[in-house]
Amino acid sequence: MSSTEVLSAFKELAQLKQLDRNELRELIRDGVFAALAKKYGPNVRAEIAIDEMTGQIRITVLKEVVEEVEDPSRQVSVEEARWDDPDFQVGDVLETDVDFAEFGRTAVQAAKQRIIQRVREGERARIREEFADRVGELLSGEVQQIERGKIVVMLAKFREAEAIIPYREQNHREHFHQGDTIRAVLKRLEETPKGPRLILSRGDPMFVKALFKLEVPEIQQGIVDIRATAREVGSRTKIAVFSRDDGIDPVGACVGLKGSRVQAVVNELGGERIDIVPWSPDPERFARLALAPSRVARVFSEPETKTVQAIVDEDQLSLAIGRNGQNVRLASELTGWKIDLYSSREWLERGGEGPLFAPLPPREEEGEDVADVPLAELSGITQDLLAVLTTAGYRTFNDILDLEKTDIAAIPGMSPEMADRLVALIDELTTTDEAAEARPAAEPQPEAPAREVTPEPLTGEGMTPEAPVSEATVDLPAGEAVPETPAPEGPAA
Repeated sequence: MSSTEVLSAFKELAQLKQLDRNELRELIRDGVFAALAKKYGPNVRAEIAIDEMTGQIRITVLKEVVEEVEDPSRQVSVEEARWDDPDFQVGDVLETDVDFAEFGRTAVQAAKQRIIQRVREGERARIREEFADRVGELLSGEVQQIERGKIVVMLAKFREAEAIIPYREQNHREHFHQGDTIRAVLKRLEETPKGPRLILSRGDPMFVKALFKLEVPEIQQGIVDIRATAREVGSRTKIAVFSRDDGIDPVGACVGLKGSRVQAVVNELGGERIDIVPWSPDPERFARLALAPSRVARVFSEPETKTVQAIVDEDQLSLAIGRNGQNVRLASELTGWKIDLYSSREWLERGGEGPLFAPLPPREEEGEDVADVPLAELSGITQDLLAVLTTAGYRTFNDILDLEKTDIAAIPGMSPEMADRLVALIDELTTTDEAAEARPAAEPQPEAPAREVTPEPLTGEGMTPEAPVSEATVDLPAGEAVPETPAPEGPAA
């Protein structure tokens, strides 16, 4: 084989492996040096000139002229050197041109092995460089083979990379065959004796996040974040979303028009159910939302043990628990807190005995439910009273909730009649909770669970309780719980 043919073969190799010109030159030099080392010895010195225009490779072996040869691969005796030129002296360098055709089979094989090794090292380096920072990204490819439960994938844009989906990272309700197109998320880059291997996953929560990033432009732009995920593969997933722009609803952005965006994700997951809820830094509010699609009446937390107790109405208990405890289990994983569920009756019965936490101050509980209810939407507030309160800076029910009678009377423009009317209104809207909180010490009354679980203010006109979202459907809290026996109607807000 001539040097021209060798150079042509190298260029084809460079195109196949996507090597640039400098990498090609280094490969050729390495291969030639490997062949020279096989022919002359490991310490051989040589100059290699590559002419890409003519396709010629010029090889010149350099040997130092010495009195006594110790290393034949890089030294030559004076007597031998003077056969070529009588003027050679000790210390001179003998230059000998070597024709590529002179290399024997063994030398050519050594050159081939060196080049293959260098090509593989280059591929491994490119794979590390390409995918080291892409963990969590969605990759697509073709199922190359299925062996011992794992799926071997040939990536669409980086065919040299070894990518597999291990058995434990698969959704076992899905079935793929050789040649099928497949998408998966890059979970990690694993080093093996053969080089880096890409571990892909269709069972990790990151896969759901990557699919939403693909479908929701607001997530791509960084406006909406998926702050938390919890998943049971093939069955149900919960995600908590947050918007950096107050004008964009994060849940609505992920659901899409008529549920188009979330439906695309559901289809890719083979019909797996998805609950999308707003994320909150408040663990109590977050736990309430995470238990969607069930409606939660009250929530108490214990930060020291990271435990949340959620009180639900009797008809919501099975929905809150979910099939085989799935819903509460995923909610606990989503929030990072342990969640204990109680029905309203059980909570009342165990209030004095069980490890129940003390109820939070009324302001926090009311703040969760009616903090954003404008005073103008509360029945019982006249226009003159509303004007006085607005002028003084009070705009929502939560603003006036903790005001004492003396504080109300001190508001500028407040007449004694208006003060009495406002005190009566606050008492009317908060009496239900206070009475229920006092009842566990006494014998529980049949109507107590309903009054306790769903305070009357939640049914007031204009109230907008927090709305967990489940599969593009907003589940609003019920206005009234259904007790076992009829309960007296409370005052409407």
